[in-house]
Amino acid sequence: MTRPKTKILVDGGDPQETRRIQELLGFVDGQTTNPSLIAKNPHIKELITSGHKLSNREEMDEYKKIVQTISPLVGDAGVSIEVFSDEKTTAQEMFSQGQEMFSWIPNAYIKYPCTAEGLRAAQNSVKQGMRVNMTLCFSQQQAAAVYAATKGTKEPAYVSPFVGRLDDIGQNGMDVVKNIKRMFSKGDGHVLVLAASIRSLEHLLYCFALQTELATVPAKTLELWASKNFPTPDNQFQYKAPGKSIPYEELDLEQPWERFDIQHELTRKGIEKFAADYRATLSRIAEREERKTKAPQTQMGTSGFPRPSLSSGRRRQLPADDPGAII
Repeated sequence: MTRPKTKILVDGGDPQETRRIQELLGFVDGQTTNPSLIAKNPHIKELITSGHKLSNREEMDEYKKIVQTISPLVGDAGVSIEVFSDEKTTAQEMFSQGQEMFSWIPNAYIKYPCTAEGLRAAQNSVKQGMRVNMTLCFSQQQAAAVYAATKGTKEPAYVSPFVGRLDDIGQNGMDVVKNIKRMFSKGDGHVLVLAASIRSLEHLLYCFALQTELATVPAKTLELWASKNFPTPDNQFQYKAPGKSIPYEELDLEQPWERFDIQHELTRKGIEKFAADYRATLSRIAEREERKTKAPQTQMGTSGFPRPSLSSGRRRQLPADDPGAII
């Protein structure tokens, strides 16, 4: 197999699956996880099926165990770990979760959503030397905001445009990948494009053709690629777009991130889906008890998602004069 220039990450939450793909391909460059994928982890599903729903602390601990098992199986693209959030979660709450999660493994990337609060959390994370992956990106404007918010990062940040979900609403999701790549070619290279929501072999091959820096791919698509003897696109390759073209926008990457239009309905729906999948694994009684007692290991934020305790060694409160501070 001729190894593609595009780094390949496994999109999943099962270490056994990662190990199987590593053996199949001979390598795995990285892994992406999210609350929905963690909820599908066989061990988590077994717990839920047996009637044991998790407390917030147990959920965090299980997530930690999963990514610690995956971490040594992958290459230098790292393991992306997503904070638990909904539309009410503040930047401070995301940032606090991100600090705890970043301490779990040496190759962590913290995933924040492409929202105003997520961008504030990312802005402060990169100041602390944390690696970030901005997820649920559906537009060139959101990617431009990520570029602006992550300036000064010590290591390249990732932005993850979701291809398949744009296809689902009748648009050509790969256009967003292509447009962001074109826009970033005028920049300083501190943000890499990580194509996500890859649904087909054609999506993957077009990522190769565009020389997208990274692509996160479900195991079944990687297995299909392997079954066809690892094809790569040649000069005759043509991608058959399933939907309406998304035009390129001329954007000034030197603007502050707040100047860009970051609103997108699919980002909102994606956050709702992840939040619902996360809550489905939780015991309602455990949630109520943790809100009442504010257990020192993990306190609940105002949104009902876990917030590390003040004793956490990596936690830093945003100062009032910090542009990302919540006042």
